[in-house]
Amino acid sequence: QVQLVESGGGLVQPGGSLRLSCAASGSILMIYTMGWYRQAPGKQRELVAAIMSGGSTNAADSVKGRFTIARDNAKNTVYLQMNSLKPEDTAIYFCNAKIVTSLRPGSTDYWGQGTQVTVSS
Repeated sequence: QVQLVESGGGLVQPGGSLRLSCAASGSILMIYTMGWYRQAPGKQRELVAAIMSGGSTNAADSVKGRFTIARDNAKNTVYLQMNSLKPEDTAIYFCNAKIVTSLRPGSTDYWGQGTQVTVSS
């Protein structure tokens, strides 16, 4: 089995910062893309940022210049540094990874349980 465990969410004032972490564990042979998605109440889940195994990244226009995604391949961990947070960033943030395991051929999408980020004064 594979697990993605997130940490780092919480309550922060507008303009503040938070750092999310997501560690993958289990029968992992290779991890391709790792990313963060978010879902606000009444809205669809949306991509925040993603990072490929080689290090290239992409991010939603709404977070460019404020959020930075990074990964540590040795630790199977992805990070999301969020600066200059705004109330509209409030959402549940989900970690996602495309992983090749010893359990089945090809890659499979795995998701974390989600971590709440609330930006409010």
